[in-house]
Amino acid sequence: MKNKEQEPVRHSRQVRVGALSVGGGAPVTVQSMTNTDTHDVTATLAQVRALEAAGCDIVRLAVPDRAAAKTFAALKEAGVTVPLVADIHFDWRIALESVACGADKIRINPGNIGAKERVAEVARACREKKIPIRIGVNSGSLEKQILAKYGAPCAEALAESALYHAALLEECDFHDIVLSVKSSGVREMIAANRILAEKTEYPLHLGVTEAGGVNMGTVKSAVGIGALLSEGIGDTIRVSLTADPVCEVRAARDILSALDMNPTRHLNLVSCPTCGRTKVDLIPLLAVLEKRLDEEGLRGLPLKVAFMGCAVNGPGEARDADIGIAGGDGEALLFRRGEIVGKYPQEKIVDVLIEEIKRMKQ
Repeated sequence: MKNKEQEPVRHSRQVRVGALSVGGGAPVTVQSMTNTDTHDVTATLAQVRALEAAGCDIVRLAVPDRAAAKTFAALKEAGVTVPLVADIHFDWRIALESVACGADKIRINPGNIGAKERVAEVARACREKKIPIRIGVNSGSLEKQILAKYGAPCAEALAESALYHAALLEECDFHDIVLSVKSSGVREMIAANRILAEKTEYPLHLGVTEAGGVNMGTVKSAVGIGALLSEGIGDTIRVSLTADPVCEVRAARDILSALDMNPTRHLNLVSCPTCGRTKVDLIPLLAVLEKRLDEEGLRGLPLKVAFMGCAVNGPGEARDADIGIAGGDGEALLFRRGEIVGKYPQEKIVDVLIEEIKRMKQ
């Protein structure tokens, strides 16, 4: 859901992806992509389940050939319920096979799968199965005429390319479309999506492509995705990282939590940066707490948890936390909604906090 204090700037059309709604005021969904060999059903199934457990709403699979498309049927037969997207390049027949095997959404660039008749065939198959098509555009996929017009990849070129490809599907009387324009340049990605937000009502998939490793990639994604979401632009997101895809989901959930969007899907952990008042070794303790939250499967709880270094930043600044710890000199305070409810030795604060969170889970 959107922040209750902010009216959405943009109202998009709504499409269905499996059992989920995307756009039209629906909660912003988190996506990621498997990096297993899609032919390997066992490995792909394990990763899809790991992503779903981490809070991923929609999972995309690379489908390099028609044999790989059969993995969709195998995953569905294994009981996978999270919506699955087929990532298709060049061969329209792979898209048709993916639709037939149970994909919940197709990602294509209509301009690179051949003649209009082939685009029409893919649109027909998706229409019959009532599944949407996501148009993916990036700096490396721009058409020659658009590059010639603008001289180089830029925000205007990306947006024009996306609208051009949408028009190809519209000519086939297909309108269950999601648009995605991505760039490794954060400013370029933001500007391109702002253009699309003004010119179309199709839902927008946000992401900074080739963002990098966990640290830099998360920063770039938080800036680009966060800037647009704060303006009411964006319906579904992916944080692209050179890392375990589960890290993408966690980073995306953290971005949504920072914006108070979808708070019921992810634990919001706040902690102070420490200063000269801090009487507890908070930095390594926070690392232990983070690990325990993962091990105990507590990340998905709709709680705000505070881990603070002193009483100033504890029950005071973090008074709106559902549960929290404030370090002191040799002891720590446990508080709920700003009210102190107990004192414990510092060496026990992680254990105490974990047990309190578990109790609130029940």
